[in-house]
Amino acid sequence: MPAKSLSEEELNALRRIDTCTVANAIESFNVRLRNTGFADDRVRCILPDLPPMLGYAVTARLSSGEPPIGGGTFRDRADFWNRILEIPAPRVLVLEDIDDQPGRGAFVGNAQAAMFKALGCIGYVTNGAVRELPSVRAMNFHLFAGSVTVSHAYAHIFEIGSVVTVGGLEVQPGDLLHGDRHGVLTVPVQVAARVPAAAERLRLREQRLLEFCQSPTFSVEGLQDFVKTLQQEKEPLVQD
Repeated sequence: MPAKSLSEEELNALRRIDTCTVANAIESFNVRLRNTGFADDRVRCILPDLPPMLGYAVTARLSSGEPPIGGGTFRDRADFWNRILEIPAPRVLVLEDIDDQPGRGAFVGNAQAAMFKALGCIGYVTNGAVRELPSVRAMNFHLFAGSVTVSHAYAHIFEIGSVVTVGGLEVQPGDLLHGDRHGVLTVPVQVAARVPAAAERLRLREQRLLEFCQSPTFSVEGLQDFVKTLQQEKEPLVQD
């Protein structure tokens, strides 16, 4: 559960930003190492034409290689559905596939996507597989996964609400996730509300640099001076 849920206005401000810019803005606050907080290339955006995804993580672990030892199927998991509702909306389902060969079967296809969307989920993140892409795309349901496959095999979930790792990204229940065609990352709650303003300041600085590089007065000497000016302007942002 997040320490503090953002207002709808704050969520909308984050939704308008691409994930790379969100990553840049987070770096400016120095709240974590720059090589952490995002999934690597083992998890990719499957539906890149959708706008940015933003929601709070609902976590569990997944296996599809062997039949479940016990418990209900995905069609009869009221325990899991109720746990989903404990996380604030909008929600993102995050499942770690723990099989030796992740992605043997897909837990989420069109039927599961419809159920999870009815439960307030807007997307799914996994190091495993997904399937039935056209139907899921028609629901505007985000998919971030390691692969695409044709079958659900023996896909089932367990350890609901555990800390999971997908593509090297550790996700706790309630973490705020932001994702688009570039990938997916967590947004630290302590700076989440301030990320849009920081992102806009960074965007304006980058725009100035792009305009200078494309100007007829461009020179190496001028570039050196320009970069020094940008570096000197960084300090107020970090202290914001």
